[in-house]
Amino acid sequence: MSSPSLFSPLTLGAVAVPNRIFMAPLTRCRADVNHVPTDLMVDYYTQRASAGLIVAEATMVMEGNSAFAGREPGIYSDAQIVAWRKVTDAVHAKGGRIFLQLWHGGRACHPYFNNGAVPVSASAIPITNDEAHTPEGKKPYATPRELRDDELPQIVEGFKKAALNAKVAGFDGVEVHGANGYLLDQFLRDGSNRRSGEYGGPLENRARLLLEVVDAVTDVWGVGYVGVRISPLNSFNSMEDSDPAGLTAYVATQLDQRGIAYLHLMRADFFGVQQGDMVSIARACFKGALIGNMGYTPEEAAQAVEVGTLEGVAFGHHYISNPDLVECLQAGVPLVEPDASTFYSHDAKGYTDYPTRTAA
Repeated sequence: MSSPSLFSPLTLGAVAVPNRIFMAPLTRCRADVNHVPTDLMVDYYTQRASAGLIVAEATMVMEGNSAFAGREPGIYSDAQIVAWRKVTDAVHAKGGRIFLQLWHGGRACHPYFNNGAVPVSASAIPITNDEAHTPEGKKPYATPRELRDDELPQIVEGFKKAALNAKVAGFDGVEVHGANGYLLDQFLRDGSNRRSGEYGGPLENRARLLLEVVDAVTDVWGVGYVGVRISPLNSFNSMEDSDPAGLTAYVATQLDQRGIAYLHLMRADFFGVQQGDMVSIARACFKGALIGNMGYTPEEAAQAVEVGTLEGVAFGHHYISNPDLVECLQAGVPLVEPDASTFYSHDAKGYTDYPTRTAA
């Protein structure tokens, strides 16, 4: 690429990164059945260490909340901390930087993977626009149990403990997952939050749990080491909101006041149902590092950084199949498209076998 903008260094809060090309968090189901990261994951992340920042995949903050075939990683056990430390040490040895995405699936968790346990959510409203993939075929999502207000401090504490564990595991920071129809997003958007009380109704109440989690995680890490991801338009997992623009403005303003390291904005809807320009709204309300995601071409990403709309761009599917994406973009090498059939399988195929194409 002729534009140098994507390859210039950036400071995210307290963390300096060498370029503006981020690896988006990507669930790949390569942990073991106890949600412990594997040596295969060490190889995978190390291969991608030249990213400005790796945001590691959605990681369970609390036991018993699996949503991905029982094979997503966790950060609540000693074994998981030790295994993640192998990942972070290897990434750091290659000069990389890596944050951990802290996640609770909420109603997207399925009883099949959680010993029959009914999932929890903001309200007793199930996901209806898809079914969960299980070894026995697709199964409908369960109607979740509405969490009581007096249970929510336990959720906040779960995120806080996970943040502490991530620090012990050697991560450079953490990202709070408030997107894509998982628990914090289920509270945030009014299509899934129909509760009353302090955590329902007006937007200020619906955003309360997300902001309490951000504050708790910040208590552990310090404000300069915490990012937050939101997806105000994405209808994935049966999500919608009556006022995504207002939601974006409010959340971005609240996070700006907290001085977090970055806001990671998913700008669109996987299914194209909901439309709108959330990037301009977030940019007007958030003065820190704004990271864009979803469907950016390298050229569009470079332009957005050049004009100051974004400080960086997170690439997803192209990081699956181009482990040396930064170098590929610098060299103008055509990008390889990934094999979608291997996204959620459990072995090296389509995971660590994509070649590096820019090595000397």
